[in-house]
Amino acid sequence: MKKVFAFLLVLCVAFSLFGTFAYADELSLSAVSAILIEAETGTVLYSKNADEQRAMASTTKIMTAILTIEAGDLDREFTVDPYAIMVEGTSMGLREGDIVSRRDLLYGILLPSGNDAANAAAVSVAGSISSFVSKMNEKAEQLGLEKTHFVTPSGLDAEGHYTTARDLANLAAYAMKNELFREIVSCKSKEVEFGNPPYKRTLYNSNKMLSRYEGAVGVKTGFTDNARRCLVSAAERDGVTLIAVTLNAGDDWNDHEKMLDRGFSEVFAYPLETGCSAKVSVAGTGKEIGVYAEKATLTLMPAQRQKLERRVLLPRIVYGAVKKGDKLGSLEYFLDGKCVKSIPLFADGDVAEECDGLNFWQKLLSFFGIYV
Repeated sequence: MKKVFAFLLVLCVAFSLFGTFAYADELSLSAVSAILIEAETGTVLYSKNADEQRAMASTTKIMTAILTIEAGDLDREFTVDPYAIMVEGTSMGLREGDIVSRRDLLYGILLPSGNDAANAAAVSVAGSISSFVSKMNEKAEQLGLEKTHFVTPSGLDAEGHYTTARDLANLAAYAMKNELFREIVSCKSKEVEFGNPPYKRTLYNSNKMLSRYEGAVGVKTGFTDNARRCLVSAAERDGVTLIAVTLNAGDDWNDHEKMLDRGFSEVFAYPLETGCSAKVSVAGTGKEIGVYAEKATLTLMPAQRQKLERRVLLPRIVYGAVKKGDKLGSLEYFLDGKCVKSIPLFADGDVAEECDGLNFWQKLLSFFGIYV
């Protein structure tokens, strides 16, 4: 009997292991490195060699574009640097003497993946390509992309130019929070204007996911001889946003479809509990003010719902007049110790200011919006 039990135990373990291995390899991706994350919480839904450093080709331009957007002054027209646009590879068609705006360069960077556009934007923003690259690495450090290093704004092969699938997914998640970036990468084509004198022409997006995958909203393709095929994609369905990355892939379109299909079967947008009964005292009035939050959802795996922790962040006292809709604090939601969502708490009514009971220091703190 003991032998039979032992045999059955070994058999169960074997089947268990087989099932684990089968699930892990179920996607059968062509990519050497890959990752799939939920954009809002950063939850990793699938990974394969996600922390191995690899060349990233033109997915580099995600960083180039977001820095250009954050530099502002997007609609001022200027003449492109003639040396910056003398670059090999894909192009938006810039020529010496062309006049263009940073906004139109962004479409040139992200749709046809113009290396000329990337370099022109870099010089426009930072004064030189080398100075812009320094800004790229500073931004990478700020975002915690510890295994990423940039050498070019375009992504052309260069020694020391690398990232990981994980870092690239996190960069894309950051970029997709920017409304203009999201708008651009979701365009299949865009009419822009540049030249000398400027004239209109149409740029087309190289990202086939926009046409072949339901809910696709971006992000960026890439290819060099060293990096091979690279792709970052994003898709949205039913309030869920997923980001997929593949580096060195032979069949990236299908790789991404497989990953995204799995992701949408595993995570869901759940409504959050946003009711709050807390009240805040309004100094010098003897009155309290209630708060409210707007309805919101958070994308989670079913098992994560029980782990979600909610914290109410409110001052004990506020100074000065309070009007309905004033932001007084926030509801913050934590998952495994990390804040994954913050929702503003607003005053639900008006309280007129009564300064007679406030001393000088309280009035001064109130002026600067500091509550104690």
